[in-house]
Amino acid sequence: MVAFHASALDGVAANPALPTPLLLRLLAFGGASDRPPRQALERAELPEPAVAVILAHPSPGVRIDFAMSARAEPAQRARLANDPSPKVRAALAYGPELYDPRTKVAPLADAVCARLLDDPDPSVRANLLESPHLAPPFVASLATHHQPAARRSSVRAWEVLPPGERSALLVDPDPEVRQAAALWECRRDARVTAELLRDPKSAPQALRRGLLHRADTERCVAERTHLTALAENPSLPADLVERLAVDPDESVRLAVSLRPELDESRRMAIDFTVGDFARGEVEWVRDGLADPGVLRRAVTSAHPLLRRAAARSPHLPPDLLRLLARAEDPLVDESLGRWHPETSEEVLLRVFARFGGTFSAWIAETHPRFPREGLAARYADHPDGNYRRLAVRDPAATPALIERLSHDPAVWTRQAAAGDPRLPLHRLREALHLPELASRAGANPALPEDEMAAVLDRAGVPA
Repeated sequence: MVAFHASALDGVAANPALPTPLLLRLLAFGGASDRPPRQALERAELPEPAVAVILAHPSPGVRIDFAMSARAEPAQRARLANDPSPKVRAALAYGPELYDPRTKVAPLADAVCARLLDDPDPSVRANLLESPHLAPPFVASLATHHQPAARRSSVRAWEVLPPGERSALLVDPDPEVRQAAALWECRRDARVTAELLRDPKSAPQALRRGLLHRADTERCVAERTHLTALAENPSLPADLVERLAVDPDESVRLAVSLRPELDESRRMAIDFTVGDFARGEVEWVRDGLADPGVLRRAVTSAHPLLRRAAARSPHLPPDLLRLLARAEDPLVDESLGRWHPETSEEVLLRVFARFGGTFSAWIAETHPRFPREGLAARYADHPDGNYRRLAVRDPAATPALIERLSHDPAVWTRQAAAGDPRLPLHRLREALHLPELASRAGANPALPEDEMAAVLDRAGVPA
């Protein structure tokens, strides 16, 4: 197969105007060692005949791709729970890999998850328990499961488990289950924390989160044992917080500076350094991304890591969103562009200018507030091709301008123009035969049905 044919075929597979008969023809393409383009398997709202073709496809890879499609309905993917290939069932059990943080995946039904959890293949069971897409009630239901791995996974729902189930997990016959349960219970039980501190593997996490006896705390400070973890501990006595705030280890001082109980003057009096590209993990902000009080404290702080953590919240009220937009912090801008649907056009353009490449293209194409009007007049003749491609987004851009940009020296500008429905038909047909434009031309919704069929013909897809 000629390379540009394959590229055009990928585009046609993703084309939103692809008629169902051509979609079915494309999905049936390939045998056990070949597969249709992945774009055809990950389309939204696939018709039932297409789903049936995918489920019966001889290539396990096709069924794996569908099992991990974020656009497929859970009930459609669930029909693979009895697939003969354990690799397909394992892919279904884990679910979609998400690259867009704004994408939400509905969980599989509890009955399907239970079926996968009892699968004879261990990789299927393990993948299910590692899946980020499980419904919280299902996770909680695992506390009494006969598999130790399932009971160990249930501790993620510790706060909603009944007291009796928590107690049972703490004395579970399996040592890994007991330890996982103890690492949650230690947050409110100093005795459990003291037991965990005897194990070098669990000691750092117990010091970071557990309720501590004063003697254990003083011993760790004296021995300088896991001080960075200890500096985050919510139960650390105030006098020891003050001692660690002037510790010679910079990472310890930074950890103290992030404690939630500090007021702003005390926080900023600590001698800490934050790198230009440091993010850090601020747990109390991460856990409070929907809490107005937490967000206000973090956004109004002068601490860069608190502001960067808060910028990941999609729940920022307008005044805090404006305040972060004025921070002129590239990492804050990036997080606002990724996570917040109301990010201003000014911030989005700053992100586009600063980061470039694939990330900038993703922001421009997917963010609902990325500007459109006026871009042609502003950027069509810009010296940077990265900006010239923005002109294609303008609703007022003429077919003549789109055609001109399809000949642009910058390949990404040519590609943007090749995918635009305003591109004149003669140029769209030409683009199908240009290796760097064929994919975008194939995905152009203005591509006539006969041209789509011709692409399938040239690629050797049987009629």
